Amino acid sequence: MSVSDSPRSAGRAQVANYTTPMIIIGMLFAVFGFVTWVNGTLIPYLQIACELTTAQALWVTFAFYISYALMAFPSSWVLKFTGFKKGMMLGLLIMSLGTLIFIPAANTRNFAFFLTGLFVTGIGLAVLQTASNPYVTILGPIESAARRMSIMGICNKGAGALAPLIMGAIMLNNVDAFEAGLEHLDAAQRAVQLDALAARVIVPYIVITVVLILLAVAIRFSALPDINKEEETNAEVKTQATDRKNLFKYPYLIIGFITLFLYVGVEVIAGDIIQIYGKAIGIPLDVAKHFTTYTLIAMLVGYLLGIALIPKVLSQEKSLYIGSILGLVFSLGAIFTQGYLSIAFVALLGFANAPMWPAIWPLALDGVGRFIKMASALLIIGIAGGAIIPRIWGVIGEHVGYREAFWLLVPCYLVILFYAAAGHKIGKTVHH
Repeated sequence: MSVSDSPRSAGRAQVANYTTPMIIIGMLFAVFGFVTWVNGTLIPYLQIACELTTAQALWVTFAFYISYALMAFPSSWVLKFTGFKKGMMLGLLIMSLGTLIFIPAANTRNFAFFLTGLFVTGIGLAVLQTASNPYVTILGPIESAARRMSIMGICNKGAGALAPLIMGAIMLNNVDAFEAGLEHLDAAQRAVQLDALAARVIVPYIVITVVLILLAVAIRFSALPDINKEEETNAEVKTQATDRKNLFKYPYLIIGFITLFLYVGVEVIAGDIIQIYGKAIGIPLDVAKHFTTYTLIAMLVGYLLGIALIPKVLSQEKSLYIGSILGLVFSLGAIFTQGYLSIAFVALLGFANAPMWPAIWPLALDGVGRFIKMASALLIIGIAGGAIIPRIWGVIGEHVGYREAFWLLVPCYLVILFYAAAGHKIGKTVHH
């Protein structure tokens, strides 16, 4: 995968052989894939341990993803001083602080502490993603950026698929029998059992904390090239940026932000909400705890197809177009079927979603030149869709039914379809 690109860009010339950087960044994507997709297991786990309603349990995704909206632009300011490499180190260390908070949270069985830990972890991820996503885009030709992002997606979703299996086996082991047993206990005995359940999370999160700190140290001493000057971006796109004074002069970037916001919302519904949806429609949690893994396996298949087909067979905008059409079809399938078949359609949304993140990023960043860090920060704010859209789904579900709440996905995919067909061209200067 070693590529020597033409000297069209100072940034690319600096990292012409990007095999080693891709491996290092791939490890980072695996880390935040694992930490992110364990939320699907945390939602039903904390619902039981902290005695929450479904709507209350969905604060897990809100606390985690809303931190992106609050930290994205501060992250870009930090990166101006640290550069990408030190920014990645900082992100990992902040994440380790967040995962460490899970220990007192588990010891006190305090939901607010858990949410605080998730929020701080999200802040670290915001810094890490603000650095790493544009880094992958810069590492080679913009035309094949979606392919590189797909490779990162495999690292991300591969680790993410393992997260529910590993953490579910620890935190939700024999959980249906555990819940049934709680019904026959008095308040004091019930509290003892719930305290024991909450304690299951301590050792895994100590391990995660140690891994994050070790990775930060490894980044510090790695050979990762540090691209820390905004002018070290694509030479062609830099020339386009000279007559534009701010981000709002790039309509396709703003529409890309809206598209990414909606995309992350539907991705979180497909991945994190699927377990609690299964429980809500009567599927045993010992079975439902694996559903997130099925969604992520479907995404992995989509990423592998992306690597094989983009850009030689499919352009990144065409792959986004196809994915949005499939998203509409699978959403309607989830609405108009029941039980395990409905679950299967939700899991298949993972396949439909696979080309979206890899395509939206390069389509939105192409041509922003010296604004790349600020533009990246804007897109990172879009990740807050993972906080807002699932909450809306939960509110709708409580009033009209959780299966019917999937109608929320339809307008989201229609907007993504528009961006693929036309939105990514609005205000973009054609260059060769």
